[in-house]
Amino acid sequence: MSPRSAAFLMSFAASLSALSAAPQGPWSYPSSRPGAVVDDYHGTKVADPYRWLEDLDSADTAAWVGAQNRLTRDFLGSLPGVAAFRERLTRLWNYPRASVPFREGGRTFFSRNSGLQNQSVLFVQDRAGAEPRVLIDPNTLAADGTVALTGVHVSRDGRLVVYGTAAAGSDWNEYRVRSVDDGKDTADLVRWVKFSTVGWTRDGKGFFYSRYPAPEVDAGTGKTFSRLENQRVYYHRLGTPQEKDVMIHEIPAEPKWLVRATTSEDGRYVILRVNRGSASENLVRYIDLGDPLAPRLDAPVRDLIADWGAEHEFVGNDGTTWYLLTTRGAPRQRLVAVDLARPQPEHWRTIVPEGRDVIDNVEIIGGRFVVKTMRDASSRLAIHAKDGRALGEVALPGLGTVGAVSGREDEEEFFYSFTSFATPVTNFRHNVATNRGEAFDAPKVAFNPADYETRQVFFASKDGTRVPMFLTHRKGLKTGPDTPTLLYAYGGFNVSLTPTFSVANLVWMEAGGVYALPNLRGGGEYGREWHDSGTKERKQNVFDDYIAAAEWLFANRITSPAKLVLSGGSNGGLL
Repeated sequence: MSPRSAAFLMSFAASLSALSAAPQGPWSYPSSRPGAVVDDYHGTKVADPYRWLEDLDSADTAAWVGAQNRLTRDFLGSLPGVAAFRERLTRLWNYPRASVPFREGGRTFFSRNSGLQNQSVLFVQDRAGAEPRVLIDPNTLAADGTVALTGVHVSRDGRLVVYGTAAAGSDWNEYRVRSVDDGKDTADLVRWVKFSTVGWTRDGKGFFYSRYPAPEVDAGTGKTFSRLENQRVYYHRLGTPQEKDVMIHEIPAEPKWLVRATTSEDGRYVILRVNRGSASENLVRYIDLGDPLAPRLDAPVRDLIADWGAEHEFVGNDGTTWYLLTTRGAPRQRLVAVDLARPQPEHWRTIVPEGRDVIDNVEIIGGRFVVKTMRDASSRLAIHAKDGRALGEVALPGLGTVGAVSGREDEEEFFYSFTSFATPVTNFRHNVATNRGEAFDAPKVAFNPADYETRQVFFASKDGTRVPMFLTHRKGLKTGPDTPTLLYAYGGFNVSLTPTFSVANLVWMEAGGVYALPNLRGGGEYGREWHDSGTKERKQNVFDDYIAAAEWLFANRITSPAKLVLSGGSNGGLL
């Protein structure tokens, strides 16, 4: 480390120390007036004095939020070192990065962010060696930057792309179609889309999608009102108005169920995944379109999985043999082959059995299975033959997370991303036949990854359950009761927290802090059983795990209660 860098870090560490020693109050919090709302639930009266805050557009709520924000800004603005942190964050965030590429019709598609762009830009490379060109720049979709690109779905011939947009943070999506050849939009517009997937027909003449009935719109405010019921699958034929879309599947007896459609790579099947809300257990239905180039949209919907006993994910197919990733009889998942002529579970053939590691994802690439697994909350990547034989593991750079895996069944090269606490998301290309690969277009961030170290520890929760936790900090850092430590967790919805690069966390560690990430029950780090043990009447386990993580940090002289920061968002905020 150069003397200049060392001096900067010493100054930065002093800023962190000053931040952690900032006055803790008392602060003059804005008043929150109680209301007189009382609900009567079958004779039991329940007061709800702050119901008025649920009206997000009222003047009273706006004033309350404004006062809270002013308190926060005034406090944060008074802290020493804020300008140094802002400058360092800006510098580190300003680096070019790209998504994992994918191919369709001989073209390669990927997103790239030049550094500080609000949204990444979609590029297309027409052929190997050609200069990539911009296909969709979402930063230009609205003058105020409030329209986001929510997804892209390229036709099998690589000539057209369905892209979704959402305005001002809304969950409602609109789908449009853009020609890849000239970058111009067609007249096609599909609205009232939410929680949908897209499946092109092989002939490139249209696509399947899910939408809700058009909601009521308030004439004065323009707001929509909808109960989000009766989601249906439609087929949109290019060049026709949405009103002419063909309704493919609905479940009127169960208006709250979700139903989403994709198509198989060979173009023969429509795969319908049916869910009940956020629960992961699902049904599987399908439509045999017959000739992929002359699909029968009136073909019947058939059941493949008709009970709610497990989660099932379509991986691919060889004709009428389907490959499913399932938790049936395997909480950590297994890969099975299903014959459509005999689809009952007793006839399934296990290809990759359940093991000690959780199977995250499987892709069919180059006539082989690329299997992504998770061991103690970090990734493994392996290649298997179609009969399940293990053909070797992919050598990963270290303890970290494999993100997207992208490849085609008819090509031997695939792409994947890798990241860790001190490794920005880096793309790799790999050959399934030779099991050799390399990084490409690696991002360059203004720090030295070798200056940081990560270790994984295990601690006992209140009931004795063994829980893992990652600890990352500057190499050689001597920790103790005065070491600022950030303890981040989530603990719910089957979400797994694995090593991930974060500029904000890096700056925290660069200044002398420790970043601690425990893998609480309620997540998916050890499969279905781990998730279930942190839900419903077992939710207390999540809180106990989090408390035990903090107590381990204290007992092992990583930090102390006065220097520990608790952090979480969404479900982690409830935690």
